[in-house]
Amino acid sequence: MSVRELDTTTVKALVEDAAAAPSMHNAQPWRFRFRRADSTFRLYADLERAMPHADPTTRGLHLGCAAALLNLRIAATHAGWAPVTELLPDPADTRLLAVVRLTSPALAVNEFVEDLAPLYPAVHRRHTSRQPFTDEPIPQAIKDALCAAALLEGGHLVFPSAWHVETLLDLVHDAEGRDAMDSAASEELRQWTRTGTGAAEAASDGVPENAFGPRERSGRAPVRDFAGRHPVPGRAAAAFENTPQLAILGTAGDGPRDWLLAGQAMERVLLQATLDGLSTSLTSQALEWPELRWAVRDPESAMGFIQMVLRLGYGPAGPGTPRRPVHEVLDIE
Repeated sequence: MSVRELDTTTVKALVEDAAAAPSMHNAQPWRFRFRRADSTFRLYADLERAMPHADPTTRGLHLGCAAALLNLRIAATHAGWAPVTELLPDPADTRLLAVVRLTSPALAVNEFVEDLAPLYPAVHRRHTSRQPFTDEPIPQAIKDALCAAALLEGGHLVFPSAWHVETLLDLVHDAEGRDAMDSAASEELRQWTRTGTGAAEAASDGVPENAFGPRERSGRAPVRDFAGRHPVPGRAAAAFENTPQLAILGTAGDGPRDWLLAGQAMERVLLQATLDGLSTSLTSQALEWPELRWAVRDPESAMGFIQMVLRLGYGPAGPGTPRRPVHEVLDIE
């Protein structure tokens, strides 16, 4: 058993840190249950926040929940605990994605517990940026560190060659065209968009208009435009990168466990990038169409399945987006 008990304030603080994670359209599709009896957190998928059209397999939902899982592990380590994690512990309950048991580092002698605390300062600093980035290249040493971060969580990060970047951009453009012509896709996106001063200020989820970023006047950055065809008063236009710096994150397999590994790897890369002074955004449009997703993969890479495309670079950090109150995502037993 643990050498000290977690009080309610600490439990809530840990979940608040976990919930700072990114998720598709900022839906925050997670629920946590803390059991005092054994000092464990249980992470559940909130299927009421799934997106049947854009994410019919819930792959994206798993990525977001896994990002929150990594944040929880980081926050627990920062608070002096050793988080021992088990993925998909109950085959009979597919909503239960992970169990995290907190114990003293001194009592976790038979477990591999990594010191994740150095990543903690980035947990609340990391925000998706839909702003233009500069053309300043990312140093190779930083790229190597980001690739290593993905490997530590069971993922694989690759910086594609110039010809593959062109292919990726073409696929994203194709996906954008399909989305624009698909009424169901447009409606689902609209449900998670918060426009108008009152709606944006009152929101606890979704993407508010202050996080849309400027309209793309020129450039080829793969940034999803949450405004769609609806103009936002006062929204500026800007020139984006012509040659965005992209990375692709993948796994060997493509099942729920692989998605949970990928989500933790994704968040670890994003946090490390934040610490390294990079701005980041995620690009999943082409991955939301099965007939396009297979083409995202680099045939020269051994990577099996692409789980996310990341845009990285130097530029303005994105604004914070709303978060659900802790009491809505946490139960304490």
